This record gives sequence, structure tokens and C-alpha cells, in this order.
Amino acid sequence: MQIIRVGILGAARIAPKAVIGPARDNPEFQIVAVAARDKGRAQAFAAETDIPLVADGYSALITCEDVDLVYVALPHAAHREWSLAALKAGKAVLCEKPFAMNAAEAQGMTTTAEDAKLPLIEAFHNRFHRVMRRAAEIVASGELGKLIEAEAIFDVEILYTPTELRWIPAQGGGALMDLGCYCVHALRTIAAREPVVTSARCTIVRGVDETTVAELQFPNGLRAKIHTSMKSPAFKAPLRITGEKGTLEISNYVSPQEGCRFTVETEGKRREEPANGPSTYATQLAHVGDVMLRDAKPLTGGADAIANMACIDAIYAAAGYTRPTNK
Repeated sequence: MQIIRVGILGAARIAPKAVIGPARDNPEFQIVAVAARDKGRAQAFAAETDIPLVADGYSALITCEDVDLVYVALPHAAHREWSLAALKAGKAVLCEKPFAMNAAEAQGMTTTAEDAKLPLIEAFHNRFHRVMRRAAEIVASGELGKLIEAEAIFDVEILYTPTELRWIPAQGGGALMDLGCYCVHALRTIAAREPVVTSARCTIVRGVDETTVAELQFPNGLRAKIHTSMKSPAFKAPLRITGEKGTLEISNYVSPQEGCRFTVETEGKRREEPANGPSTYATQLAHVGDVMLRDAKPLTGGADAIANMACIDAIYAAAGYTRPTNK
């Protein structure tokens, strides 16, 4: 059996849930190395998570002969630099969302991956789960009829601290970048088309959007709304799609393994679709394996990533909020 050896850039909080745990349950993957800006932090992280090698910096990790796949778990503003570096070093890349700081960066990253003939997959872990796959399948089947309206929400409390990256403008902080990117991606996935932003509003606190709301218009007539906030007393991640023939509702489209109800109602009949099974992160890693070992077409990254960032750019522009950009 071919083993995909994974190196992690960044001693990130998300890494154990997103990659380390799933890799230990998937015989096609092995976590072999980690690197962080602070080598002491990387050493502590490696000891906690039983990673055998601490690389002497990011460059050392991406050039390591024992690494096949680089998981980029760095701040948003560093995604482009280190994804490009890894690709140029001949490594496949799984890059955390949001893919980049803007659509122009996403285009450059995608071009480099295409030139290198290497996978560059965006880690929208929920896209690979049976819930989102089935939702897209139901809509595409025409069961709901012509789509009329939709709403995607992702609200969760992210407390401010001076070092919390999601509250730092230059690092790509803000509700839309960290949370609302899921709303945009889910609606685009369901509609299977690209929207026009008709209105948007940001509540700016400490230089980032604490809350963003937006309205989108898709070319098939679907009107959609998103709401995302880092100031919420409770986790909220519902997705609702209404068509001429019925409705589809998912109570937690972001992380269904943590509790989710998936219902479809058509012709006055209501049914529940399964929402169990492997976690979003396990299915994400399995998809990476399918891409790298069995030539499957990636569900994320490429044109999809560029379009998602373009929609985020358009929402911020419609709201009149100018973000910092990489030089």
C-alpha cells in the first residue's frame, strides 16, 4: 500500500482534529513532520501529538524528502506564500480555508499548481461529508424544483485577544473570511453557479468585520442571504434551500458530526436524510487520498477556490470595507 506522508506547517489548534486524528485512522496517511515559526512551540506540539520530526522551519519541511503532502495550517495571510513554496518544492498541498486573501492570490496559486501538475486542495472539510454531497445531489436532481431562495448562517463567538488571528486585519481576520467563507461556499455548491452580490453590510470592530450580512443573486433566479458573526452567544450553522416544489434544511452544515438534522419536504411529505457517518475531517482526508492515489478530481481548490474568493471580495466591496492585502 502506498502511504502519503504528511508534513504540517503551523502548530495550529485545528491540526489534531483536521488531519492528525483522521490520519491515524486512515492507513493511507502518516503524519511525519511539523514546523512552526517558533521551533520550541513545534517541539511541544510534536511531543503532544506524537509527530516524529520537528523540521527546522517551514522551508526545511517543504523540502524534506519524506514529505508528500503539505498541510498549510498557517494564518490566512500566509496561505499563498507557503502553498506556492510547497508546490514549487514538488509537494501536493492541502490548504486551510479561506484559500487566500483575495481572488487574485487564488488565481496565482491555482496557476502554479496547474503548472506543477500537483493537487492544491482547499480544506472546506464539510464539502466532503455525506450531508453536503447529498444536499447538492438532491438540488441537482430537480426534486425541489426551480430554486427560489436560500439562506446560510455561520455564527460563533470568537473572543478578542491581541494575539487572536481572527481579530488581526493584516492576517486576514474577520467573520466573513473565517466563518462566512463556509456560507458562500455552501450556497455556491448548492446552486452550482456563481452569484452577483446585490447588497452587503459589515459591522467593523477593531479593524475587522465582526459581523457581515449579504444578499446574493444567482443566474438561475435563486436569491440567497448569508449571515456570519464572531459575536454570538451560541453556535449557529443552518442552511435552508427553498424551491418551487419543496424545501431542504440542514441544522448544522459546517460540522454535522457534532449534531445535525437534515430534512427534506416535498409534496407535503417530510423525510429525514442520514447525517451520520465519518466526520467531515475523515472524509476530507479520504478525498485527498482519492485525488493523490486514484486520480479523483478535487472537489475544492482550482476554479472553485478562485470563485469563492471572488465572491468574498465582492461582498467586502459592496459593504465598502477595504481590507489589507499582501504586498
